[in-house]
Parts: sequence; structure tokens; C-alpha cells
Amino acid sequence: MPPTDRVRDHAGQGAPTVAAQRTRRRLRADRARQLADLLRRQLLTGGCPDGTLPHESDLAQEFRVSRNTVRLALDLLRAEGLVERLPGVGTVVVAQKYPHGLDRLMGLAETLHEHGHVTNEVRTVGLLPAPALVAERLRVAPGADVVYIERLRRLNGLPLSLDLTYIPLDIGTELLGADLENTDVFRLLETVTGRALGHAEITLEAVSADAHSATVLQAPRGAAVLMLERLTHLCDGRPVDLEFIRFRGDRISMSGRLHRSL
Repeated sequence: MPPTDRVRDHAGQGAPTVAAQRTRRRLRADRARQLADLLRRQLLTGGCPDGTLPHESDLAQEFRVSRNTVRLALDLLRAEGLVERLPGVGTVVVAQKYPHGLDRLMGLAETLHEHGHVTNEVRTVGLLPAPALVAERLRVAPGADVVYIERLRRLNGLPLSLDLTYIPLDIGTELLGADLENTDVFRLLETVTGRALGHAEITLEAVSADAHSATVLQAPRGAAVLMLERLTHLCDGRPVDLEFIRFRGDRISMSGRLHRSL
């Protein structure tokens, strides 16, 4: 008797049915994720101008999936806080993500100027001895004082990011009395140094919001946030700004253009 037949004989008549059900559930979940990706892109790029998604039956017909698959996809978007189900209305968009480009070196206010007004709540500003990693990245002596700035940044009054910034002392001192509440640090750096910024090295990853970050950003504790580490250089190559920026992942989307080079 083949091994598969022995398994069926031992497990009983219900085993193949259970396996088939599990396979169907897995395939439905796979399709739901695929559909959620498409719908997420659609609603974040203005594909639902009236703020309401098409009816479930219309979505099922358009994407050639079952209504159960559509419901699972909408559940995924609901869990992300992007949509909500309103009785008598349907599924509506309740959140907006703002686009943040990764192919140009710009401050947050410059990047999002078309979407509203960015304000900064300066939570901490002062001097501190540079930790070893900061000293290495900014090319200063270990333990040398650097200027440290912590800001909560809001777009149209909503918390968007928590920025932790380290700047070499000879440049940062000039920023201590500057208007950090209404001006991007990038603009201040160019004004103070009299030189343009050149390039930045970035690392982007998802991290869980710690208790402090979650409270400041008004996000659920443990929620995923986008962590952007950015080391910015002047046009002459000198590193002048090391930042660790925590973005609310439900309010920002990162995008850029990549060119293939082998």
C-alpha cells in the first residue's frame, strides 16, 4: 500500500477533508493579502475620491475573488487603521498616509509642504558627551560634547515623527538659540555653515514602539514604527547631522526611484 494510502487509512475518512479545508483557508488568506496590497495602494493614491470603497460584491467581481476573500482583505486594512466599516454606508477610508520621498535630501517641512503645516515641539536641546557610535559617525573625539535635539514633529497638528538629532559642537552651538520650532534643521545647518548639504546615508527598518515613543507619538505601545537612521554630510563630505527618526507607520509611506546598475 502506498504511504499516502496508509496515512488515509489510519487517519480515517475525515483526514483528506480537513487537509483540503486547510488548503482552501491558506489559499484564501494568500489571496486576501494580495488583494489588501492592491486596495491599500489604491486608497492611498486617491483611488477612492469620495472616501468610500466599492461594495464587496463589486470588489469580488473586479478582482475575481470570493466575497469571503474580500472580507478578509478588508479586515487586514481595518487592522492597519486605514478603513472602517460603517453601517448603512459601507467601508470608508479613515486614515491617510503622507508620501515621503527617499530620492532627494530634504527636510520634513520641505518634503510635506503640499500636505500641510509641519510644526516642531522641542522636547530636549542641549549638550551631551558623544556616545561611541555617535562620535564615530560624526568623526569627533569619543566623549566630546555634541548638541543633542529631540523633537516631536506634527503635520496639521497630528503627531508624525519623533526625531533624535546629534550635531558636532562647533556647528550645533549656533543652533541652540535658533527657531527650532518652525525651521527644519537642514535649513539651519546650511545657514550656519554657509555651505549646501551634499548627501546622506540612510537605513530604514521597522521597529516596535517603546513605551516612551508610543506615548509621545500617541501610538499603541508595541505598534510598528518606521525607524530612519540618517547621516547627513555637507557638500565637502563632512558629516554634520546624525538622526534617529521614528515615524508613525500608519501616517507615512516611503517611496523612491531605483535604477538598475550591475
